[in-house]
Amino acid sequence: MNEQQSKNEMEITDIPDFNFDGYQVVRGEFFAHLYEPSITFNNYKVAVNTACIRKIPDFDFIQILVHPEKKKLTVRPCSEDEKDSFRWCSATKKRTPKQITCRPFFAKIANLMDWNPDYRYKMLGKLVRSNGELFFVFDLNNAEIFRRTIKDDGKVKSSRTPVYPESWKNQFGLSVEEHKKAMQINFFDDYAVFSLQAEPSKPNSPINTPKIKESEANPYEQSNTTTPTPGITKNDDTLLPTYGCN
Repeated sequence: MNEQQSKNEMEITDIPDFNFDGYQVVRGEFFAHLYEPSITFNNYKVAVNTACIRKIPDFDFIQILVHPEKKKLTVRPCSEDEKDSFRWCSATKKRTPKQITCRPFFAKIANLMDWNPDYRYKMLGKLVRSNGELFFVFDLNNAEIFRRTIKDDGKVKSSRTPVYPESWKNQFGLSVEEHKKAMQINFFDDYAVFSLQAEPSKPNSPINTPKIKESEANPYEQSNTTTPTPGITKNDDTLLPTYGCN
């Protein structure tokens, strides 16, 4: 070993009895995550990001599966002829993500999670392999929330800084043991498959749209007779500001 190699090597300290008891795995949401798989619900549309499309380049169609009790969402690549499949990317060489209009599905998710439909919700996911099959799993409980507000001049302001659930305030993340258990899930037990069919475009005002009830979400016809109310969440006190993460 020459002198230059010796200088470049880092000294390693051996600690035979070291363990991770008491440590917390810092949440990925607290870091920049441009290249991590994510899914976004926004303005009655759902879309994955480019990272998802690139990680599974051989599929142009997917199914979405939801576990209502565990509040998990799975994006499962499939063939075009499978029931309830839909295209998740453009039919071009670049294969860019598609924003899918899905008012009934959006309403059901907002109702399940008690979300404000005027806000944007983004979740990071994991690429999982099970029984030779690749798919993405997203935890609906771990959504980054991007608020919209109305300024004095009546214009809508969309926040680019997320807020997080109150339960994250006094922790960096899950304990090491909880983190290991978090992905030990039987992904397809009791999941429901949703078909996201695009509807004709209709004028809507995201800020003035009331909280959608599941009973109002007809998969074939969307009612326009509801009375607008300000888009203010009733759970503002359960949110905390971001710690400077984007």
